[in-house]
Amino acid sequence: MGSANLILIADDEPLLTELLEYRLRAKGFDTAIARDGREALEQFEAVRPNAVVLDAMMPVHDGFEVLRRIRSNEAHSDIPIIMLSARRSQADIVGALEMGASDYIVKPFLPEELMIRLQRLLAGR
Repeated sequence: MGSANLILIADDEPLLTELLEYRLRAKGFDTAIARDGREALEQFEAVRPNAVVLDAMMPVHDGFEVLRRIRSNEAHSDIPIIMLSARRSQADIVGALEMGASDYIVKPFLPEELMIRLQRLLAGR
């Protein structure tokens, strides 16, 4: 794809991905969608997104495994990854941040807050 504003949304909830895709496109972003962890990794390599919104609980590979695999490649260390999850334990949040997540937002969430956090992370690149 090669867009300068491409966001990969990795989540297995169709209504949530539609909402995020709509909000991101309204802000001028292009989007790619992945419905499970394997597809998220494949899409990440195929489209080279500028940022990732990543659900923690997905089929095949969970978001933590996807995060670990992306961050295992030094070339991807500066790509913002926001974990978006219903998992709200301290261990999950701190664990994701220690693994290299740029931010962690607990569901239910405010879509506009996600947009602002994402724009700040992209501006800081």
